[in-house]
Amino acid sequence: TNCLTTVWRLFKNLSEDQQRYEKQLIFEHPAFVKLCQQLLRDSRRMTRGDLVFSLHAVVNLGIPQNTLLVQTLVRVCQEKLNQLDNRCISVLATTLAGLDKDKNVSALQAGLQLLVEQRIPSIRDIFILQNLMKCLGKDAPIFLKKKLEMAVLKEIDHLTFPNALRVFLALAAMNYCSIPILNACSKKIQENIHDAPFRQLILILEACYNLQYRNVKLFSALADYVNSTACLWDKRQIILFLSAFETLGFQPSELMGTFAEKVIEDPEFLSLKDLLIVLRVYSRLNCVLRSQKHLFFEALHSCLNKYLPQISNTELLKAVYSFCILGYLPHRALDELLQKDSKDELQSDDFYKEQKEMMLRCVKACMELDSPSFMNPPCLLTEYGSSSVVSLNLRKAQEALIELLGDENMFRQNVQLPYKYHIDFEIRMDSDRKKVLPITATDDHADSSVQRLAVLFVPLSAFCLGTTHPQGKLAMKQRHLNKLGYHVILVLNKKFQEMTNEDAVEFLKGKIFSENAFPFPEVIMQDNN
Repeated sequence: TNCLTTVWRLFKNLSEDQQRYEKQLIFEHPAFVKLCQQLLRDSRRMTRGDLVFSLHAVVNLGIPQNTLLVQTLVRVCQEKLNQLDNRCISVLATTLAGLDKDKNVSALQAGLQLLVEQRIPSIRDIFILQNLMKCLGKDAPIFLKKKLEMAVLKEIDHLTFPNALRVFLALAAMNYCSIPILNACSKKIQENIHDAPFRQLILILEACYNLQYRNVKLFSALADYVNSTACLWDKRQIILFLSAFETLGFQPSELMGTFAEKVIEDPEFLSLKDLLIVLRVYSRLNCVLRSQKHLFFEALHSCLNKYLPQISNTELLKAVYSFCILGYLPHRALDELLQKDSKDELQSDDFYKEQKEMMLRCVKACMELDSPSFMNPPCLLTEYGSSSVVSLNLRKAQEALIELLGDENMFRQNVQLPYKYHIDFEIRMDSDRKKVLPITATDDHADSSVQRLAVLFVPLSAFCLGTTHPQGKLAMKQRHLNKLGYHVILVLNKKFQEMTNEDAVEFLKGKIFSENAFPFPEVIMQDNN
């Protein structure tokens, strides 16, 4: 056992190429064959620790699972399962996690699961607990996950930073979102963030996404740390951080500003893959750069032009779409995209067909509405329809507007506009925003003294996490509605639904008659703390 575990410890620290070479030398060595034969003969006489660590070593050295040696060790572990102490159980769980399911492995896993259930109350070591969580994985029954959660919570006051990282990732491996444990781990990670390696930080963000755990304080701490040490990170590492934040819907504004400066200084480092990620991140999170915005877009544009000869049709569409969401028109790429569209080269029957059609439709709308020469013709706004039918989640808003304005004729609902845009409610007012005008009285003519309000009830997911900053698609819609002659009022639907009827009426009254043309709903979005 000592020989095998020493070989494994030396072996695991080698590079992948070295491991491949050394593995061949080990397997061909005559002493290794004798060692394996001796292990096979003595397996039933070995102590529990030697048995478990020997299995762990031979599996990790790459001895095939279907060999007599591995199958024998698995069967002997099953026979001696009740003799294993907590440390041996933890090592065995780790080993089994790396094996494919077969008759012997499945039987041992089932027995191990029963044993873990019995032993959990006696396990006080968080390292062992997190290892069991990770190894039992998402297939563990929910009652066992809850038992492991309670065992960890009992020891949570003794949580160290390394164990906080492990427990956090173990919960992700188990696909179990325990808010108390995650909050405790997050606090410990924030306190020791400078000691966390790059890979661990990325895994933490991925775990938050998989567990649907949103902690603004943790994300802010991570973003501030990466931003303050940006000079120490490789540019592609920063791209990975930005991409991870984007999947969480969190906007690290200062970090995005810092990275934009790096791109302006040297756009040549961006590969095509990097460029597409950066465009996706900045467009979805609707990053509003305080300065050098035009220089940043120009740098990305020149980079895209460089890759035009080799870019695929889908990648070209995604890149142009992202630019359009940001309100920037990359003319050369646009010309190429439209040429491909005219030749039907963008058509596809794959799973993403509808998404591609939506993106192309959006690009064409941006070409018109975001063009400096766009003028809203008087007839444009009469080319829409409306419906008296509203969805259930807007019924409360409809009733509040009737109570506030006195009549259904004072607003339109479920309004369809050109460019496939839709607004929940349209209200027309005089130029001073003091008086609401009946829709019928202003229907047949365009009057510059009439202000049109578009009231949009939007979900929480339409904003960047923890803020009232609209994400890219919503910001683009707001920009285009402004071009079409509307002032936009955004209402967070979740907050609105929680209001009493009286508060809902007062809330809408404040928004509609406000001097601010397009206010955001004032709401503090809580994180999991």
